[in-house]
Amino acid sequence: MTDATTETRKPRIAIMGEFSAGKSTLSNLLLGTRALPEKVTATRLPPVWIASGVNEPFRIDMDGEEHPVSLDRLEDVPLDDTRFVMLNFVADILDRCDLIDFPGISDPNMASEVWERMLDEVDAVLWCTHATQAWRQSESAVWAMIPEKVRRNSLLLITRFDKLTNDNDRMRVRTRVARETKGLFAAICPISLTQALKAEEGDELWDRSGAKGLYAAIDTIIDRIEQSVGETDEPDARDQASAEVRELRVEAEPSEPVHILPRRVKPGGTARTPRPSAGSENVVDYSRMMDQPPVGNRLERLRADFRQAEENTQTG
Repeated sequence: MTDATTETRKPRIAIMGEFSAGKSTLSNLLLGTRALPEKVTATRLPPVWIASGVNEPFRIDMDGEEHPVSLDRLEDVPLDDTRFVMLNFVADILDRCDLIDFPGISDPNMASEVWERMLDEVDAVLWCTHATQAWRQSESAVWAMIPEKVRRNSLLLITRFDKLTNDNDRMRVRTRVARETKGLFAAICPISLTQALKAEEGDELWDRSGAKGLYAAIDTIIDRIEQSVGETDEPDARDQASAEVRELRVEAEPSEPVHILPRRVKPGGTARTPRPSAGSENVVDYSRMMDQPPVGNRLERLRADFRQAEENTQTG
């Protein structure tokens, strides 16, 4: 990332994971619409950069030159000569950050260089891992390539969490993943993306799916990135503690509703978005957040509560 744009550009959040881990569904949920035409196979695409706007799609080649592309013919984009494809949407989440949708890192038909060359553009990662085979060795090996400054702002999403049909299985998976990834992510977020897509604003399914937790965590991560602009990549000993991964205090299934405004995915519809919570061994007391009646902007109040919870953790 260039120093010239560091102070003004939005945070850049990558969507990563192995094949069939839920990356496309996550992108649809965050944008409130399908990012790619239904017939396009995302596994055959280079990284797709998604930003706010209404411009026609284009690709950037390895020399930095811009070339127009057709949404209906994205699969014709040459992988070897394309750094990324740029798509513009109007969506709430894109007002605060850009999303970079990476191809599946386990695709044997795609050279890893296709996505490795975009790692230096990323501020944070939403890493998707399938609940029934969560956090495989191949995932761990790729995560070791991610810069430390990116890791401390990243979330591990255990997707298809509804496929684990009993409490014992869910607890076992969460415990194992938390143990094996300790210190590698800011938070772990169990989630059923398909349930979240079906949910309506404020209903039980939205909370139960884990979507509310995810959106609150993403919002907190964006705040962290915005506050860390200008930090050096290699802090001295005095600043070492602040450079380490600081786990968010969030929960997967909060008992009290936090009123965010989710939008269901509608093919071809207007792109809109809600906002981020997560699930690790740490827990936020949502009941304290909801003791007071809603005043002013609900999202701003939610973000303030998360910042306060994080400050309490650091000083406690």
